[in-house]
Amino acid sequence: MKVILLKNIKNLGQKYEIKTVKDGYARNYLIPQGLAIPATKEKIEWALKQQEVYAKKAEEKLKKVQEMAERLDGQEIIFSVKVGEKDQLFENINSAKIAQKLKEMGFEVKKNQVILEEPIKELGEYQIKLALEEGLEPQITVVVVAEENSKKEEEL
Repeated sequence: MKVILLKNIKNLGQKYEIKTVKDGYARNYLIPQGLAIPATKEKIEWALKQQEVYAKKAEEKLKKVQEMAERLDGQEIIFSVKVGEKDQLFENINSAKIAQKLKEMGFEVKKNQVILEEPIKELGEYQIKLALEEGLEPQITVVVVAEENSKKEEEL
């Protein structure tokens, strides 16, 4: 049975592609789940037009993501945090805080796009990768420094 996919389906195809699948798979799964529609002559024409529009949007999105990745690559983010006697941090720097700081800088990055194996718990400089759409992975530098006030409080 020929169907038109309404969503990207792993191991089957992309949105608006016309695919031939087994009748039972189409009738019992794809169509009831809203993942595909039967491919009639009118629907095929509609799908071909949609493919063009979808391809243009995907191309525009790729350009935007590439531009953002180029701007992000090599960026330096500085976190000024309170520290204790032996330079231990009072707060961890996690992916959510890095993403928030990037948003403040004008970049649309989600916390799940920040590749951080574990939160940063020490002062220093860290190279962090970001996993953007389209497989792009720009690298940023996160610098964690002691807040000026925390050192002065310890001396008092």
